[in-house]
Amino acid sequence: MREIVATVLENKRIAENVYSLTFATEGEVKVRPGQFCMLGVRGFPLRRPFAVCKAENDRITVGYQIKGRGTKTLSAYQAGDKLSALLPLGNGFYVSEKEKKIAIVGGGAGIFPLISVIRAYAESKEIHSYMGFRNKAAVCMQYEMQRGELTIATDDGSLGYRGTAVQAFMEDIGALRPDVILSCGPTPMLRALKKAVEGRNIPTYVSLEERMGCGVGACLVCVCEKSDGSRARVCRDGPVFDINDVEL
Repeated sequence: MREIVATVLENKRIAENVYSLTFATEGEVKVRPGQFCMLGVRGFPLRRPFAVCKAENDRITVGYQIKGRGTKTLSAYQAGDKLSALLPLGNGFYVSEKEKKIAIVGGGAGIFPLISVIRAYAESKEIHSYMGFRNKAAVCMQYEMQRGELTIATDDGSLGYRGTAVQAFMEDIGALRPDVILSCGPTPMLRALKKAVEGRNIPTYVSLEERMGCGVGACLVCVCEKSDGSRARVCRDGPVFDINDVEL
């Protein structure tokens, strides 16, 4: 983990209310698939968490959706502006050597950490991605997801499969027979996935999206409930968990 002053290289709109931000770090930063960073936004005392989509030498790319004043302010940043960044953070996705076929199920802003997985394993694993969006206008980073087999799902059917990413995936799961399932998205989507794969004995890991204050486990803002009755810090113990270990 390093605290750095990053320089914005590019900050562009890539879909409806969705942006891609690339910044330069002070030297190369090693980031595993599924890890995240905390970025300071001017005018706000606390940093905000952002999943890393791409980490290329000293360049980091994150994706984000405008949801409040903080992300609205961030969308106005331009090339050359400075950012306070803390990274890499959290425990990411791990795929074992024996897991050859990966199914990826994402929804909305949950696609961003999954992009890093696709980029990391596209050349060594068989990847089948199911990505869900509200409509065609919300679809983004399709070129990154097409490194493997890709199914786009939209709620209104304006592009690809009509329905959710979970529904599209479950139509294929019998023939696909994945070795492992990796997922990130809104809690209702993860809850639906957990119910759908119950009893299938397929290892399934989810990256949880929670509000965070510090990103290092000190403030306890992002605590989640575990299935055994204990609690875990999403920022430090996660954000990736076995789907059966957490309450959704």
